[in-house]
Amino acid sequence: MQQPMFILAEGSQRTHGQAAQDSNIRAGKAVANAVRTTLGPRGMDKMLVDSSGEVVITNDGATILEEMDIEHPAAQMIVEVAETQEDEVGDGTTTAAVLTGELLARAEDLLEQDLHPTVIVEGYHEAARLAREAIDAQVLDVDLDDETLVKVAESSMTGKGTGDVTADALAKHVVSAVRHVADENGTADRDDIHVHTRTGASSSATEMVEGVLIDKEPANDNMPRKAEDATVAILDMKLEVRKGEVDSEYNITSVDQLNAAIEAEDRELRGYAKTLKEAGVDVVFCTKKIDDRVAGFLADAGIMAYKSVKSSDAKALARATGAKRLGSLSDVEESDFGHVDTVRVEKFGDDELTFVEGGEAAKAVTLFLRGGTEHVVDELERAMNDAVDVVIAAVDKGGVVPGAGATEIAISDHIRSEAAGIEGRKQLAVEAFADAVDSLPRTLAENTGMDPIDALVDLRAEFEREGVAGIISGGRSGEIGDPVEAGIIDPAAVKREAVQSATEAATMIVRIDDVIAAE
Repeated sequence: MQQPMFILAEGSQRTHGQAAQDSNIRAGKAVANAVRTTLGPRGMDKMLVDSSGEVVITNDGATILEEMDIEHPAAQMIVEVAETQEDEVGDGTTTAAVLTGELLARAEDLLEQDLHPTVIVEGYHEAARLAREAIDAQVLDVDLDDETLVKVAESSMTGKGTGDVTADALAKHVVSAVRHVADENGTADRDDIHVHTRTGASSSATEMVEGVLIDKEPANDNMPRKAEDATVAILDMKLEVRKGEVDSEYNITSVDQLNAAIEAEDRELRGYAKTLKEAGVDVVFCTKKIDDRVAGFLADAGIMAYKSVKSSDAKALARATGAKRLGSLSDVEESDFGHVDTVRVEKFGDDELTFVEGGEAAKAVTLFLRGGTEHVVDELERAMNDAVDVVIAAVDKGGVVPGAGATEIAISDHIRSEAAGIEGRKQLAVEAFADAVDSLPRTLAENTGMDPIDALVDLRAEFEREGVAGIISGGRSGEIGDPVEAGIIDPAAVKREAVQSATEAATMIVRIDDVIAAE
């Protein structure tokens, strides 16, 4: 008799064939279903509590999936879909996750009908191509002026805890921020728009600051609390007594030698303040330590100074003020420094914030968000970040399309009309893709309080008559209408990315027929 051959390590588990496919698909569907109820303006929030008792309340798909700490490898792919969507366009994470789950559910039905996984994959990719065609056809022929972009931002924030009353005002702040940092071609650098939160006021107190905020207070209590028309220096060096590269000792044998050493050290520390004062510097931001004595000398010279400033803040300050980051104070020139209209310190509760406003470069702005509690400002921060991303995506990546499920209805209609011309079993997969896309407006309708089946039928009928139809929230329930007239507009890039990433994730999971897990 032949001895059995062991290839895998003891304790390893292997699942293959249909069992592996079923396990992966079920895991993917379960993750998608976890965020389904958060879709749309009437979507519900999730409360996530980690092992240490930290609580997160949100309906942002990417945040929910990240906080869930998912371990199943196939389910983790759905998390990656949401993360990719968030990184690329900033919004549509729930849409991408739900679509991935629906594509897996339809694939499961096709596998039960003995359709080969590669046929499903080919059909899905063909349908995704048709979906992109439909999205391009839905791009609205409108000017991307401030009014349109406000609608884009407001559509993104609706249902994310901003409140219907303040959403319009917040959206205007977002558009103002994007316009402020845009270059002559209208292109905005996302890194130039910062978001800072602080509790203690309602969200209506949110403002846009033409500059940056740093969560710091001056290094010495005797320093000025405000500087106008200020010259700014940004230092990447320690303002303290220099130390040698090697360890060394000095033997002091007399009081005169000790006094000389102290005087030399004192001259060096005073020299920092003297150099900055003679250069006309009013405010210093240092990414490293500032000796307490140097801080005192700077205060005596009337200079505001900040120590241990984060590198990210220093980068933002350099962008806002036009200052260079200096590693030495030798041979400094006027061009090395930046200029701002105002640097001021304001107190919020027990904390102090520094506002750096009106920089000469003026290519950095901050959305200063207010809220009543930490949970409120955290969710508001996520909503505002998404809004900034979608406004930039609308400007930079191909226009806007009708929202409220209207584009999804157009996609499924186009795919079905083209499916008849596709030969072979692949046609079944293409039609299944259309059914999966239909699940998005159906879920919107369900979350809005409408009957999902009736709403889908009415949406298709309205689309045939008018060429556009979406689910408009109103009163206690939703209604079928024109989302463009209602001001519900999404960036086309959000739809394209959701289709692309969902298709890639679903087809990758469907192709897996063997799972080998180590102990």
